[in-house]
Amino acid sequence: MSQTTTEHTDDAGDGALHVVVTNHEEQYSLWPAYREIPPGWQARTPPTDRRGCLEYIREHWVDMRPLSLRERRP
Repeated sequence: MSQTTTEHTDDAGDGALHVVVTNHEEQYSLWPAYREIPPGWQARTPPTDRRGCLEYIREHWVDMRPLSLRERRP
C-alpha cells in the first residue's frame, strides 16, 4: 500500500499545531489546535507539532485500558 502525499506530510511534520486531549476515561487523542475542543475532552498540552504530541502520548498513556476498566481490578 503506498502512502499519499497527505500521509507523508503528517508523518514528517507539516507544521500544523495540535493539542493532546483526554476524555473522562483517560483515553488520549490528537486534536487540531485551531478547532474548539469537544465537550467531555480536556487539553493536556499547549499547541505543539504532531511529533511533540505523539511523544507526550507515548510517555503518558502507558495503560491503554479505559479508566473504568482499570478501576475494576480483579
